[in-house]
Amino acid sequence: MRLVHQSLHDEAAARLRERIFDGDLAPGSFLDEAKLAEQLEISRTPLREALKVLTAEGLVRHEPRRGCFVAEVTEKDLDDIFPVIALLEGRCAYEAARRATDADLLALDALHGKLARHAAARRIKDYYEANFTIHEAIIALADNRWLAQAIADLRKILKLARLQQLHAPGRLEQSLSEHLAVFAALKARDPEGAEAAMRTHLVRQREALRELARSQRSRLAS
Repeated sequence: MRLVHQSLHDEAAARLRERIFDGDLAPGSFLDEAKLAEQLEISRTPLREALKVLTAEGLVRHEPRRGCFVAEVTEKDLDDIFPVIALLEGRCAYEAARRATDADLLALDALHGKLARHAAARRIKDYYEANFTIHEAIIALADNRWLAQAIADLRKILKLARLQQLHAPGRLEQSLSEHLAVFAALKARDPEGAEAAMRTHLVRQREALRELARSQRSRLAS
């Protein structure tokens, strides 16, 4: 389907980003400019601009004289990113506890009810979606576009890693408990408590992923 939007390179970047997140363009794979330009029905110029956008986002890496490749997320990357995003989302929870109205808390209560039902039924995909919605709601309540942008940028890298931390043993129940702790602090109008609970939630996500990776390596070695 030909791209017809005003900014061809932005549209091309969006299409390529989606293909990367879907796994159609796998981590480490070479991005053939001629092939991609033909698929997107655009010239090389807007395609190259799109690749620059994705490189700036960390989704693509450019190697001189070799071209562009889909970025790969290492364990060190995850170790570096999670403490940062924990700080940022912790600050969002802090601000949300200060700003949330009764109506905001009622809306969050409904979302947490949905989250709990998905956990009880072990509907992991639905749980992920409800979890994301809750995080987005808390970020929105913080009302700080710089925090929101920084978190969105880091999330793109984490999404590239195709993380599945809820598959770690006991993690689903632990995650729900952590979310309820954040919500309890929000309801209590306790900024420091909300910040600490959110930071704990994100740090434990990394711990769960590390444990899952260890288990997978152990299975492969046996």
